[in-house]
Amino acid sequence: MGLMDRTGLPQGALADADSGMNFLRFAAPSPQQATVYRPLLCLILQGAKQVSAGAHNLTVAAGQSLIVSHALPVVSRITEATPEAPYVALVFPLDLDLLRGLAASVPTARGIRSHDPFSITLCPTDPAMQDALTRYFDHCADDETRQLLAPITRQEIHARLLLGPHGDALQKLLWQETTASRIFQATRVIQSDLSRTVVVGELADRVGMSQSAFFENFKAVTGTSPLQYQKDLRLLHARDALRASDAKVSEIAFRVGYESSAQFSREYARKFGLSPRQDRTALAAE
Repeated sequence: MGLMDRTGLPQGALADADSGMNFLRFAAPSPQQATVYRPLLCLILQGAKQVSAGAHNLTVAAGQSLIVSHALPVVSRITEATPEAPYVALVFPLDLDLLRGLAASVPTARGIRSHDPFSITLCPTDPAMQDALTRYFDHCADDETRQLLAPITRQEIHARLLLGPHGDALQKLLWQETTASRIFQATRVIQSDLSRTVVVGELADRVGMSQSAFFENFKAVTGTSPLQYQKDLRLLHARDALRASDAKVSEIAFRVGYESSAQFSREYARKFGLSPRQDRTALAAE
């Protein structure tokens, strides 16, 4: 984690603008944090972390990689970290368009088939993948190699994902008319306007599924129902707004789709353990 040392950041999260990667280092276990995981690859280099989405609970430890295929509201906490052996991880965002462009060249059924459609999966870290990520970061640090070599290495990383143990699951996400791609489309619709009330039947019709099949598969992929998925996104979006603006709590509540400020405050406190006003004060003090 020489990059964090050079920037004078002893711990926390660091976004590297040149590579688009994020680096995390924490010297102690953390309280629960609620956030949205976008499609990504995360390598745990040291320590361990618990990730929960709906009824799914995963523990990710050193030497493991986590792959996320859909935007997913999660609750996570670092469980293993000390000053001598801090939690260290790197996050590489996935480019679904790049994956889609490469997928046609990958033999089908190349990966280990999994019957679990949940959009977070774990696998042992592939040394070749770790090497490719290291080379990509190094290439991004220099102007010449950033232009010439980094795009090639970035493509290699995506290709290795399609050739690896989760290639089959990623292929199902990329091609149209698969269940995974339809649920992905539905999550995009929900994200596009959080203030709009989710009507499950209308959403199912939009992605070409029966209401019962849509509901069952949405929950299998995301770990939660469409309504709860939207609620979690609304609350996370509201929390970001509380952190980034001085807008009134009631204004933020209405902006994300709540008709009642009191209901918003109750559900916010239930999710984050503090009322919106208390949480705003706590976030400002961090």
